[in-house]
Amino acid sequence: MRTLRFLLQKEFLQIFRNKIILRIIVVLPVMQLLILPLAADYEIKNIRISIVDHDRSAYSRQLINNIVASGYFSINDYSAAFEQSFEEFQKDHSDLILEIPARFEADIANQKGSEVLIALNAINGVKASVGSTYLSRIIGAFNADIRFRDLPQPRYPAVAAIEVVPQFWYNPLMKYRVFMVPGILVMLVTAMASFMCALNIVKEKEGGTIEQINVTPIRKYHFILAKLIPFWVIGMFVFTLGLLGVARLVYGIVPVGSLLTLYAFLAVYLVAMLGVGLIISTYSATQQQSMSLAFFFMMIFILMGGLFTPVDSMPEWAQWIARANPVAYFIEVVRLVVLKGSSFYDIRGHFLVITGMALFFNVWAVWNYRKTS
Repeated sequence: MRTLRFLLQKEFLQIFRNKIILRIIVVLPVMQLLILPLAADYEIKNIRISIVDHDRSAYSRQLINNIVASGYFSINDYSAAFEQSFEEFQKDHSDLILEIPARFEADIANQKGSEVLIALNAINGVKASVGSTYLSRIIGAFNADIRFRDLPQPRYPAVAAIEVVPQFWYNPLMKYRVFMVPGILVMLVTAMASFMCALNIVKEKEGGTIEQINVTPIRKYHFILAKLIPFWVIGMFVFTLGLLGVARLVYGIVPVGSLLTLYAFLAVYLVAMLGVGLIISTYSATQQQSMSLAFFFMMIFILMGGLFTPVDSMPEWAQWIARANPVAYFIEVVRLVVLKGSSFYDIRGHFLVITGMALFFNVWAVWNYRKTS
């Protein structure tokens, strides 16, 4: 223990002497948590729409006003010919075209029904799908309003319709940043803990420090623990700074569940990710190699971890890969505990899996490490 204590002192002194690392630990997570949740937003706004109005009636003007008043659409052009608006469409100046036919008001007044055309720029599939959904709902609400307000009602009362009243739990205002902040926080902790650990060890390889340590009677586990513990502490600090600092003060996200449950899972998760960092360092001879490996794994962790899209929506083969991704488990656990208030009993399966991963990664890293390498 005395040897380990001296090695830990050496590691912490080495970390805190480096001003760049201190800025990375404190400033970078804060800036990323302030910027990324605001930028990474799937809520589509400012959809540019071209209006082709062949009717130019009170009903068509009312429909256009309802579209603009929704706050999701901005009119790019207003014309009487589809070809003219289609030119704007081809120039990528508008995202969709709404064509209102002639006799739009007259057909509705005569209860014949009417049709409108929606042309979508589907290069951006998400924007096209969301935009068409928004516009269809606005048109549906307009149709229901004029049928009830302006058209003659049947002599006999209509059969009562089923009214759907949705209730949004855990994120009642449907804010996408509430969904994103826990996931981004997990990615920051992962990068700080594992990949900084890998770079730190490889840097000492390049500087020759490890060769000097290898000729001493320091045991392998002393050296490995001295390298892992400081970054385990840093990971805990970054998570606390992000969750209880930025997430609470800036976004108003207050954990609903137990912090003890969250930190218990975090403690084991950090051990697993430090094992990944140690594995990368054992296979890398230079910092460039370790950064390349770290970037490769980071991309897989991000894209297949459920940060942006649910794992359940992936193909079956991708879901099997995601089951071997520790980041996917932690992102789900943070969202369950912070937003839903899940207990340790609810996440016990995730805890067992991440514990198994921690043992596997660290045993692999220790076995692969050679004191004479």
